[in-house]
Amino acid sequence: MRVIAGEARSLPLKTPEGQDTRPTTDRIKETLFNILQGDIPGSIFVDLCSGSGGIGIEAISRGAKRAYFAENAVKAAKCIQDNLSFTKFTDRAVLLKQDVVSALGGIHEKEVDVIFMDPPYQAGLEEPVLSALSRASYVTEDTLIIIEAELNKDFSFTQDYGFEVIREKKYKTNKHVFMKRQNAE
Repeated sequence: MRVIAGEARSLPLKTPEGQDTRPTTDRIKETLFNILQGDIPGSIFVDLCSGSGGIGIEAISRGAKRAYFAENAVKAAKCIQDNLSFTKFTDRAVLLKQDVVSALGGIHEKEVDVIFMDPPYQAGLEEPVLSALSRASYVTEDTLIIIEAELNKDFSFTQDYGFEVIREKKYKTNKHVFMKRQNAE
């Protein structure tokens, strides 16, 4: 796994040992960042269930002003710390070593631009996270939320939390679901 573009381009990243994390493949990461390219420069980026931190580090490399990483697995959090040191991005990163819902309370920003989440597929974290985000003051109508999920995952529940799916990008075995706050009419 490596940083694809930007300041830290081509630098290799460590990944946690074992099967607890599924690092996003370089090809999928590249597709995701091609979609997001206009949203990243100068942004506040949040990487939830961050594993090795590869997505948030890619965002910083491509010009994000700051990235938050939420990860409660000890080995993965250590891996993120090592990757941030190696890429020299520690000054633009905040690592929250706690469960993802609690970590959302540790984000102290007026507005967050992009929130990315790649949760363990069977953990059922999507609804509690969207519930917490629906109450977060830093999530505005402009905040883009992206969840990586299994292809067959149903996201019809997002409306219950005030979000609407605006795009889905499907790959062979998974998909990215893009959503924003529903406009209050």
